[in-house]
Amino acid sequence: MSDFLTAFKGRFVSTLRWPQLDELWQRLRQDADAGWYLYTVGNPPPSQPAGEAGVSSFIDEIDDILRTGHKEDYCGIVYADDLHNPSLVKIYDPGNLGVSCGYSDNPPPPGWVMSKLPPADILPPVKKKKWQIWSGIGNR
Repeated sequence: MSDFLTAFKGRFVSTLRWPQLDELWQRLRQDADAGWYLYTVGNPPPSQPAGEAGVSSFIDEIDDILRTGHKEDYCGIVYADDLHNPSLVKIYDPGNLGVSCGYSDNPPPPGWVMSKLPPADILPPVKKKKWQIWSGIGNR
């Protein structure tokens, strides 16, 4: 198992309240030039870390998505391996929460991951549909 997957399956702490998320964003902005990989789950993992401007823009966009899509008085959908010195952050999509805040053998994947380790794909490979194989689409 890769270092990323080991860390990804490790212990995480939730930003339960919006002020905790604000503090986490501030720490990440202060550390924006530290080689953060910005992974949109479902897309191929990035092979290069984002620059400082990319990290800042990502945080702005994700914060907007979270606050408009999760209209609760609590946050609870952003988790970090360490809230004070984060190196891996899971950000759940407010439109696909499932049981992200409870226990499950198969919890939904986060929508986005910020990592100082090069990420690996966290979704299992999707089986090719017969029509894709027959038409050659699955072989592109």
